[in-house]
Amino acid sequence: MPYVEMPGAKVPIRMWTDPASVEEGALQQLRNVATLPWIKGLAVMPDVHYGKGATVGSVIAMSGAVCPAAVGVDIGCGMSAVKTSLTANDLPGDLSRLRSKIEQAVPVGRGMHDDPVDPGQFHGLAAGGWDDFWRRFDDVAETVRFRRERAGRQMGTLGSGNHFVELCTSEDGAVWLMLHSGSRNIGKELADHHIGVAQRLPHNQGLVDRDLAVFISDTPQMAAYRNDLYWAQEYAKYNRTIMMALLKDVVRKEFKKAKPTFEQEIFCHHNYVAEERYEGMDLLVTRKGAIRAGSGEYGIIPGSMGTGSYIVKGLGNDKAFNSASHGAGRRMSRTAAKRRFSTRDLVEQTRGVECRKDSGVVDEIPGAYKPIEQVIDQQRDLVQVVAKLKQFICVKG
Repeated sequence: MPYVEMPGAKVPIRMWTDPASVEEGALQQLRNVATLPWIKGLAVMPDVHYGKGATVGSVIAMSGAVCPAAVGVDIGCGMSAVKTSLTANDLPGDLSRLRSKIEQAVPVGRGMHDDPVDPGQFHGLAAGGWDDFWRRFDDVAETVRFRRERAGRQMGTLGSGNHFVELCTSEDGAVWLMLHSGSRNIGKELADHHIGVAQRLPHNQGLVDRDLAVFISDTPQMAAYRNDLYWAQEYAKYNRTIMMALLKDVVRKEFKKAKPTFEQEIFCHHNYVAEERYEGMDLLVTRKGAIRAGSGEYGIIPGSMGTGSYIVKGLGNDKAFNSASHGAGRRMSRTAAKRRFSTRDLVEQTRGVECRKDSGVVDEIPGAYKPIEQVIDQQRDLVQVVAKLKQFICVKG
């Protein structure tokens, strides 16, 4: 669908969805963002929903400023996916063993590795700047440096909430590996620290929402935030890289006879900041629950734990700041989902998927999310579909 433009105080609000379908709280957040003095553009993805300060599913372009709450507290959260040489015909009738092996290899929920993962066991990872990355931890905010050991042991772990590891098949029968996670507790603690710092700065005292506090370029606070932000984004990417390596290892062992091979991995952040240029301006573009979808760039747009996901290729739409949605997006809060749905509903809505079906994940039930097909259809001018995937195993924390 073409975007709908709503008036905003400083910039128009470009929406790739029907504004009438967006809850009033999220609409007010978008209006609030459009009042920021530094804003140069605001694009709203079809998976938009209420968040902290800024909505999830929004792309905010500012000149000389960054709003840490508009990045989100799970800095660098994103997706990884890879196509394998396996096909649906290689799969066993009982998938429970395979799911169990994945859960043993990749700690989920609050779990972490007993000892930090040795990158030397994964080809090429140690050569990718691993030692330098950890040396730079000594330069992040002093208040979180005591988390060094925990951050090391959580590297290569899934977490909980909407994070997942999945095995899927595409319409041509190929098996794909896919996962969704971010910067774990260390990213959250860095984000919370900097949001607190920003809220105390004098230039943020008159804002309509204190959660929209920003850092301004050429200040020590901005320099400190960007240092920690980029470190956390890198942590998140390493985290997914290690989990994918662990997942591949499980697949190699479980399908020894088939000798599986893996194609090039697709990576995409969806809570991050990037320096980009639009209309002759150098801007800081914040994507919170949105992926970059520049022309020809591959991306991943997942649905819920029972509906499937899409591999897409960006069309490079400048009106959306070369962006697309990061998923289906919630249509109700976790609390509302727990009130409305039961474990019986969860069993019904995840039929055919080997996954948890207990009360601990009812808030992740497919019915709590927007229909992924509709969300994809609303952004046909942002991405083209490369592959449609359907999960047969879903691991959650």
